[in-house]
Amino acid sequence: MAQLNIGDKAPDFELPVTLEEMWKLSDHIGEKNIVLLFFPFAFSPPCHEELCSVRDGFSEWQALDAEIIGISVDHPFVLEKWKEQLGLQYTLLSDFNKTVSPAYGAFHETLGPLNGVAKRSAFIIDKKGKIAYASISEDPLVMPDFMTIQAKLEELK
Repeated sequence: MAQLNIGDKAPDFELPVTLEEMWKLSDHIGEKNIVLLFFPFAFSPPCHEELCSVRDGFSEWQALDAEIIGISVDHPFVLEKWKEQLGLQYTLLSDFNKTVSPAYGAFHETLGPLNGVAKRSAFIIDKKGKIAYASISEDPLVMPDFMTIQAKLEELK
């Protein structure tokens, strides 16, 4: 599994938003700083809390010139329904084939009885495509430090 460091070039990827729509990282480099939020499972209470806190403070993220991208191993249909149900204003991507989470070191080989689950993690990819911030939690209940992430985004403005 990858070990990414600050200053490393972010691994490029392309993942489905829906079965008809793809999102490719390299197409978005240079526009805004990108915040990747890997999360274990849609519809789980901790993930609900995390993604709704970003939703509720979305204007702050916009003011920091950040594009928020959520990534989990859930199926695109599940993520589309969850996004609609929660009223999320940002993109959710499906790493159903489990290629991107391991590339970022954000992957549990096993989590309890389940194999192949995204670790709760946060990355900032700057406008040059470099990792500017990385936080990977081994504990799926530990949320990213959004205040630290926002402070780093302020520095990058």
